[in-house]
Amino acid sequence: MSYQIELRHMRYFLAVAEELHFRKAAEKLFISQPGLSRQIKLLEEELGAVLFERHNRKVVLTKVGEYLKTEFSLQLKTLSHTLDNAKLLHDGKKGELKIGYVGSAMQDVIPNLLLNFEKKNPNVLFHLKEIDNQQQIDNLLSMSIDIGFVRLERVPRALEIKTILTENFCLVLPENHKIDKDNFKGLLELKEASFILFDAKYSASYYEKVMQIFDDCGFTPLVSHNTIHSSSIFKLVENNFGISIVPKSLAKKAGYKIKFIELDKIPQKTKLSLIWNKNNTNAILPAILSLI
Repeated sequence: MSYQIELRHMRYFLAVAEELHFRKAAEKLFISQPGLSRQIKLLEEELGAVLFERHNRKVVLTKVGEYLKTEFSLQLKTLSHTLDNAKLLHDGKKGELKIGYVGSAMQDVIPNLLLNFEKKNPNVLFHLKEIDNQQQIDNLLSMSIDIGFVRLERVPRALEIKTILTENFCLVLPENHKIDKDNFKGLLELKEASFILFDAKYSASYYEKVMQIFDDCGFTPLVSHNTIHSSSIFKLVENNFGISIVPKSLAKKAGYKIKFIELDKIPQKTKLSLIWNKNNTNAILPAILSLI
C-alpha cells in the first residue's frame, strides 16, 4: 500500500489536531482556511479514514486521528533531532545530549559523568535542565530530552530505567538545633517537630518511602510545608520553619546554616536512577549509557 503523504501534510494535520479549530490552525500555518480544509480532506482520502469529526463549530479527533497525532509528533521530533545533529556535525560538533535531572543528581553524579564523558567524547553539546520526575517522564516520551535522572521505582514501558546510586537518607536540622549526630537517638524524639518534605508530586514512590520511615518510628509527622526544590527546604529549615529528611547526596549542598544527621540505622534507602527512551535514535546516547 503506497501513500503520497508529504511532510507538509503531517504539519497541517498536527496544527489542526493541536488547535481543534481550522481557522486558528490556518492562522498558525499562515495559509487560508479553505486551503487547509482541502489538504486535510486530501489526507483523509489518501488514508481512507476520517481524522476529524466536525459537529457544528466543534472539531474532535477520531481514534485514527488520536493515533496519528501521537505518531506524527514523534516522527517530526525525530526528524528535527536528525537535522539538528546534521547542523552540529557541520559546525564541528559530534552531536548534542539533552539531560533532565532532579537537583540531587547535580551534586556529584552529573558533573562526574560529564567530565568522564568529555575526555573520550569531545565536541558534544550538553543541555541541562532541572525538572521534576513526572516532567522528565513526559519529556522522554516526547523525546524533548534524551536522558533523565530521577527518584522513581517504575517508569512507563516505553522507557528504560537503571539504578545508578543507592544511598541513605539524612535528617536536616537548623545549625543551632540542640540535637546533633552525637546525641541523636532516633526520629521518635522529633515527633512534635514540623517537617518540610518533598511534595508527593515530586515522586509518589519517594514520598511513600519517606512515610515508611515515620511508620517504622511509630508516629505520623506534622508536615508544615511541601516543595519540589531542595533549596526551598534548606532555606525553610535554616529559618526554623521545621526540619526535613533528604537523600544523602544533598548533604553536600553548601551555603546554608543547617546540619545533617545520616540515618544509617534504618532499612529505607533512596535510589537515583537513569531513564531513557528505548526508541531514541540519538547517536550520542549509546556512548553515555555504556559509560554509566
